[in-house]
Amino acid sequence: MARILKLLKPSSANQRVWQSGVLVLLVLAWHVASRDQQIAFFLGKPVQVVGRIWSWFMPFGLGASVFFPEGVAGNADIYSHLGVTLLETVLAFGIGTLLGLVCGLWLALAPLASAILEPYIKAANSMPRVILAPIFALWFGLGIWSKVALAVTLVFFIVFFNVYQGVKEVSPVVLANARMLGANQRQLLHTVYLPSATAWVFSSLHTSVGLAFVGAVVGEYLGSARGVGYLILQAEGTFDVNTVFAGIVVLTACALLLDGVVGRLERRLMKWQPRQGEAE
Repeated sequence: MARILKLLKPSSANQRVWQSGVLVLLVLAWHVASRDQQIAFFLGKPVQVVGRIWSWFMPFGLGASVFFPEGVAGNADIYSHLGVTLLETVLAFGIGTLLGLVCGLWLALAPLASAILEPYIKAANSMPRVILAPIFALWFGLGIWSKVALAVTLVFFIVFFNVYQGVKEVSPVVLANARMLGANQRQLLHTVYLPSATAWVFSSLHTSVGLAFVGAVVGEYLGSARGVGYLILQAEGTFDVNTVFAGIVVLTACALLLDGVVGRLERRLMKWQPRQGEAE
């Protein structure tokens, strides 16, 4: 009995089991609650949500008629819609990260320019960027670039402030020692500033993944004929809550996959940094 209790006790060895168990309990609670039709109207039914996702991704909607005999949104070309949303997200993530990295490094190493531009940067960061969506639609049209532009504004500031702070946090002692050894500004950038900012950059990238999806989907909400955000908007217009949750699940899964790619890249580039378990 004691051995069984020890195996059931949460630990690093069985954390995946506990994580799966929490998910199963949440889905079961959702399923039980959705047996009430009034609750199901607002929360949907997990079986129907799974059925919608199945009808999207299975060839020819195999088995979709069991869940959705009407066959309207169940036969949507999810690969085309998802491809548009992923393209917008990846472009925004890449462009926003690059701009944030370059601008953060530049202003962190140029105190005078930083002092001059500081109030404007704070004002731009304080602005609710979602209100820029109609302006971007006017500038770039209703294609993917208006969504990319909106998502870039969300990603940029997260990366920018983390890079800026990471460079500012460099130890003056390390800088002084590097200069004593004859390091010039370019060598300082490659051997001191960039390594110092790398941990801050990856910390911001994990947050930026979700924000890139937010920008893309909000842009699709406000004006688009393609994308997962467009499918969700169409479902909301017909009070099809199951399709709304199906779209949310698909977007969440894609965001987790992209975050996993970032995490793998982080582990490869940050081998020199001790992990939490190793530090202890």
